[in-house]
Amino acid sequence: MDAEREALQSRAYPEIQDFCQKHGLAFEVVDLRWGLSSAEATEQLTTEICLEEIDRCRETSIGSSFVALLGALYGQSPAPRLIQEAEWEALQAQRAARPRDLELLARSFRRDANAVPPTYVRQGPGTGAGDPEDGSVAAVLLGLVTPEQRDRFQRSVLEWEIERGLLSPGDGAPAATVFLREIRDLNKHLLEPCTLQTVDRLADGCPDMDAQGRLAGLKARIAAAHADVLRTHHLPWSRDLGNPKDKTHSRYLKELGEQLVARSTHQVLGHLRELDAGGGQLTWLFQDISHHLGQSADAARNFCGRQELLAQLGQRLRRDEARPHSPLVLSGPPGMGKTALVGKLAELMPGLLRRPVVTVVRLLGTSGWSADARGLLRSLCFQVCLAYGLPPPPAQVLQAHSRVVQLFHQLLHTVSRRNVESLVVLLDALDDLDSACPARTFPWLPPRCPPRVHLVVSACSGPRGALDALHRMLQDPGAHWELKPLSGEEGQEMVQRLLAAASRTLSPEQWDLLGTSLPDGGHPGRLRLVFEEARKWASFSVPAPLACTAQDVAHQFCTRLEQTHGQLLVAHVLGFILSSRYGLSEAELKDVMSLDDEALQAAYCAWTPPSRELLRYPPLLWVRLRRDLGGSLARRPGHGPVLLALAHRQLAEAARERYLLGAESSARHSLLADYFLGMWSQGTKKLISLPLLGRPLNLDRKVAPQPLWFSDSVANLRKLEELPYHLLRAGRLQELKQEVLGNMGWISCRVLSRGIEGLLDDFNLCAPHLACPELDLVREALQLCRPALELRGLERSILYTELLARLLFFTTSHPALVGQLCQQAQGWFRAFPHPVLVPLTGFLLPPGGPLRATLTGCHKGITAMAWSLEEELLVVGTQDGIVAVWDTREQQVVHLLTGHTGEVRCLEVFAAGTLAISSSRDHTLRWWNLLSGQEKFTVWDRGSEGAREPQFWSLHVDEASKVVFSASGSKVSAWNLDTGELVFSIPGEATDPWVAMAVLAHCSRLLLLSRGGAATLWGLATGKLQGQRRLSSTEGDALSCGTPLQKQGKVVAGFSDGAVSLVSCEGDTLLQKLPEAVRFLEVSEDESLLAAGFGSAVRVYLAGAEGFQPFMGSDLEHEDAVEAAVFGPDNNLILTGSRDALVQVWSLSEQGTLLHVLQGVGAPVSLLARGGALVASASRDSASFRVWDLTDAQKPRACTPFPDRSGLAAVSHNGSYVYFPKVGDRSKVSVWDLAEGAEQGALDACSEVRCLEVAERAQLLFAGLASGAVLVFPLDSRQDVLCIPPPEARRAVSHLALSKDEGRLAVAYDHAVLVLDVGTGGPGPAIDGPTYTFYTQLPAALSCVAVLADCRVLYGMTNGDLFLYECANSRVFPLEAHASRVACVDVGHQEQLAVSGSEEALVCLWDLQSCKWKLELRYTSSYCRGIQCICFSKDDKYVYAGLKDCSIIVWSVSDGTLLAVQFVHSVVNRIIPTSNGFIAPTRHGYLIRERFQCPSSRVSQQDPLKNFKKAVWMVKCRQREELAMAAPQDLGPESTHGNESKPNKRSQVCLIV
Repeated sequence: MDAEREALQSRAYPEIQDFCQKHGLAFEVVDLRWGLSSAEATEQLTTEICLEEIDRCRETSIGSSFVALLGALYGQSPAPRLIQEAEWEALQAQRAARPRDLELLARSFRRDANAVPPTYVRQGPGTGAGDPEDGSVAAVLLGLVTPEQRDRFQRSVLEWEIERGLLSPGDGAPAATVFLREIRDLNKHLLEPCTLQTVDRLADGCPDMDAQGRLAGLKARIAAAHADVLRTHHLPWSRDLGNPKDKTHSRYLKELGEQLVARSTHQVLGHLRELDAGGGQLTWLFQDISHHLGQSADAARNFCGRQELLAQLGQRLRRDEARPHSPLVLSGPPGMGKTALVGKLAELMPGLLRRPVVTVVRLLGTSGWSADARGLLRSLCFQVCLAYGLPPPPAQVLQAHSRVVQLFHQLLHTVSRRNVESLVVLLDALDDLDSACPARTFPWLPPRCPPRVHLVVSACSGPRGALDALHRMLQDPGAHWELKPLSGEEGQEMVQRLLAAASRTLSPEQWDLLGTSLPDGGHPGRLRLVFEEARKWASFSVPAPLACTAQDVAHQFCTRLEQTHGQLLVAHVLGFILSSRYGLSEAELKDVMSLDDEALQAAYCAWTPPSRELLRYPPLLWVRLRRDLGGSLARRPGHGPVLLALAHRQLAEAARERYLLGAESSARHSLLADYFLGMWSQGTKKLISLPLLGRPLNLDRKVAPQPLWFSDSVANLRKLEELPYHLLRAGRLQELKQEVLGNMGWISCRVLSRGIEGLLDDFNLCAPHLACPELDLVREALQLCRPALELRGLERSILYTELLARLLFFTTSHPALVGQLCQQAQGWFRAFPHPVLVPLTGFLLPPGGPLRATLTGCHKGITAMAWSLEEELLVVGTQDGIVAVWDTREQQVVHLLTGHTGEVRCLEVFAAGTLAISSSRDHTLRWWNLLSGQEKFTVWDRGSEGAREPQFWSLHVDEASKVVFSASGSKVSAWNLDTGELVFSIPGEATDPWVAMAVLAHCSRLLLLSRGGAATLWGLATGKLQGQRRLSSTEGDALSCGTPLQKQGKVVAGFSDGAVSLVSCEGDTLLQKLPEAVRFLEVSEDESLLAAGFGSAVRVYLAGAEGFQPFMGSDLEHEDAVEAAVFGPDNNLILTGSRDALVQVWSLSEQGTLLHVLQGVGAPVSLLARGGALVASASRDSASFRVWDLTDAQKPRACTPFPDRSGLAAVSHNGSYVYFPKVGDRSKVSVWDLAEGAEQGALDACSEVRCLEVAERAQLLFAGLASGAVLVFPLDSRQDVLCIPPPEARRAVSHLALSKDEGRLAVAYDHAVLVLDVGTGGPGPAIDGPTYTFYTQLPAALSCVAVLADCRVLYGMTNGDLFLYECANSRVFPLEAHASRVACVDVGHQEQLAVSGSEEALVCLWDLQSCKWKLELRYTSSYCRGIQCICFSKDDKYVYAGLKDCSIIVWSVSDGTLLAVQFVHSVVNRIIPTSNGFIAPTRHGYLIRERFQCPSSRVSQQDPLKNFKKAVWMVKCRQREELAMAAPQDLGPESTHGNESKPNKRSQVCLIV
């Protein structure tokens, strides 16, 4: 059946493989006789291995597990390799009758007493026990055995295999297929030479009719038992029988393949439907739990000794049951038996705790779900939720590892509070947890466990670092338990158990040899390797002495494998397995071996391959080696196929020393890289020279294809995991950059399938080996994309938009890699079948700037921050009482410190950055160890009786005197820094709380300032009052803030009337009076500079002999109230944060020059904290925060954003120039050249600029001023040429609007509108009018305006009213009012339609002829806060709207369908349509330029809101309502009555599109 076998290999199997891959399944063909000589194929051991493989396939396959090709050949019946002792004794009973036959058997078999029960083993060639012919031995056996036994000895290999795969009793419906080839009239042509090759023959060449009879019986049994699996093909007899060129035979081979494909796919689909019907969403979890439970039970089965250790652990667990406690650590050298101990603990845990318990066990690294911290915590959280009936983790939490860590900690506390069943989590081998963090830390591991929750982990002692990290983290000596070696007796007992489980034993001499080799017992790992050797010993063999150390035993094991299977096969197979990142599946290993020319040349050194078209490595050679590896080969289930890895660390280390040194390692990695690149798949042939052939062969190796995507939803996870690692290790760095890190297809596939954190792990793995600035830009851009992807979801369009909008800045400077990435993304957008906005230029924060990281993971707003510079940690306190410790190098949470039940108000770091104190609204102070994450102690600082919630909180650590001072409102306490004992407490007055505290170490006093202006002095040692007075520098105004000058022994105080005073023990001095109340005060580290925040400005002072003097001539201004400030490390910079969500960087060395406008997190910046050159900015209204690098803030940037903070920016020359009020002098207009990234000049307006408008055709800029005038500037001039005077009231201009033809200009004031004609004739602009002037005569003010060419004016009011005014007829048409302020209006380019948007996120489309609305559209989401700006597209088909939630939406004018939503990270104040999209300046200083791409057919439109949390788009159509009203029979009486009684009210029935 060679032709059939090859036909399936070349046609059917690839098609089945492609089908399986598209459904996320692995496909493997086990054809052990392919590529072997006939002698190898029929050897008895081969038959045993084949039967074992059939069992393995039936256990693991969900589709076809057995395929038989049955023709007219019954096959050989080789003599058995083993004879059981009972059968041998039956043969002995016939000795008298056949002495010569028994003598032959005695020479051919030897008794192995080590088998249980004993067996007789066939002696092969070269054993010294005779070498009889196999046929002679078989004939002798058939003559000796009874008729009942003869059937078993007469069976051919074929019948044995069909019996095992199809006819085994007790099985259900088999997943098998039998193809039967029947040749018509074969019996008439038995003596034809071509027929003799297809039937069994005797030694004389005649047909074996007995074999033909047994074959006929086998076929009848198959037809009777399983007719449904039988596929019979009837072929006419021909002399060309078996020739593939024969048409009949070719057609038969084609049908054979098609039938196998159809049956296999049918079986797979049926199984998948069963999984779906059974709710297969958590199948992966059940597989993971089952795997670890099975592995744990197997390890515990051979547990020996250590009963005293078990008793001590049980006692410790029971003692910790009712109290918070530390996790337990089991440690010891590799192979000491930690896994067996963990398994035994899992088995005995209910008895050890003596109460109901939920035990969760994970043997880390033994499955794909436990290979890294992200997968492990995800699996643990799901299992704990399932075990305790809790809701499963939400998808949004699972997208960010930091959130999963926090969820895991919360689950432990939730389980503890339930007090039902104790939870025990057993984690074995922390060393095997793959970590992207080189420091080997475990930030997810809680340093303290709550009551009724126990964590037990194990780690190896040695240089790998895991145990050292655990020692630093868990400093309780009682938490660490070291395992000792087993005694000699325990060692022999363990080996005896292992042998018994394998049905083996040893002879007394061999036991003596074993005892001599293991005098002191030793490590269980070594004993397992000894067992792998000892189980091969026969009772009649004389084994070599065993090695003394575990490493030598491993080398001895490798040597035996080499002697049995050849050094090259062992070296290459183990080399490939060890070189893999996570292991290799059997199918992958067989594919890789088929690409290995050296292995193929060794395999085909004695015979030639069976096919002229394809070449594969003989799988039997590998399976034999796998059989001898035994328990040393581990199987690891995971996200895809089961992976193979070496189970023993000592064996892995020995194999690396032997097989992966120097060039060998590179060669293994390079071939694996070729395989996962798919270089030799899909028919690509590879050249090879084989020893027995005189010419090279170019053959198809038939390896699996390796696309990135098997289908639209199934990614090639194995390629994603392995390829970067192998390209890196093989030194193929250029391919690594082009095919992986610089390939947009790879990036998107990695992100969508495994999350952005997995992709960043790849970049972090490769970055140290690649000196490539372009890759650094891509990596940083991905880090900047991370918050949006975690918030909005893993969507390819979101990823491509984020990357394009950040990398398009660099396409010119870095065309090779960044430019190629951008081209790939744009190519994907061109083929995108749904409406989408495509970035054409960069407009999001680019990489290479000062932003180091955006850190997410907290659930509530940030309320306190402190740096640990020595340890590079940032400590963050939140509104929900969590203290999070972040590693700023790795950008991950190191510890989540829980305990506070109220908002964290203050944080102080001390002891060289290793300890911290937190103060909370729950009136507790907690001491934390930042390295271990453990709480040292807690003190309760109860407030004064009847005191209101304090607004002032302060902490000061005096390490010299070992005291910490805490102040909150009306109470100050001093605590011993080492013990937490109260030193003294100073109560205050609830009616006059304290606002400032200063520790004056030079005079050993404590200075306190109260809100009412009282200054009191207290002794530092005793807390006794030493003096009291009232501040004289200001009277009658409340103290609003204060900051201490520790070096000077003074306090700077700020007052509600704007006064700033310097207070000391001797008195107080007024420094200056600011225009508004002082909001905060900040001093530099050396106390030479002072910053005072008031209103929307910050004033900087320089210390002098007489206090502080103003440092600059102007203040540092924001658009909104300032909240925080911090000085740079060298006092050359100051950063200010404001409610406008911006952080501004000012140069003090350049007298307040604005260097940068940094984007916050979309919420008011209320906290700034500096640590060295890093500054963290955070908000009480946001759970995320940002870290900035001030060294990068002073570097030149690829694109300098224009510094507009007013939101008034206007654009000219198709986006080449931007105009906005100048920073620091709003009576000027800055002209910003976007191409140059610099200001090209300023236009002098002589009054504050309130609005700007550009007439692109007329090349004019209109500037509306606070004085009420409008200045007109030619765009090519820096001087105004025309001034439009204000009306008599001289009110400030509120809005300017141009008609679409730019022939009309509307100038709006609070209650009046001027309409002017704009002409372009003559040398300068011709502005006539005002042609019309009208007043609104309403109490509400104008909020927006639009003008038409026919002098109609559409205007909205602050109360929601909307009107259309006909200037020519002086008629006003009231339109239906909005419920809140009308934020924006626009008119279509054909001037038939208008659109209005309000602050309640309602948009109305109006018919200007009928003055009625056509569509009402409402957008609601958890983030949306209203419409900011709006405009029509050039063809009036679409409307673009900028929302206050920093997103832009596009909807269809025809039916109101929402077409696209894009998050742009910044509020957009103006949208200007272009021929294919729009441009829009942002508050962050970038110009958005996008193409709106909308396919002509939107039949399969996707939901644009699917990645926006709780977002709904509702459309109400007037035409639809009118049709509904015209059919009253469809309406109930209530609906009719409702419409009659409230005709102008909007319907509450909305169509959700």
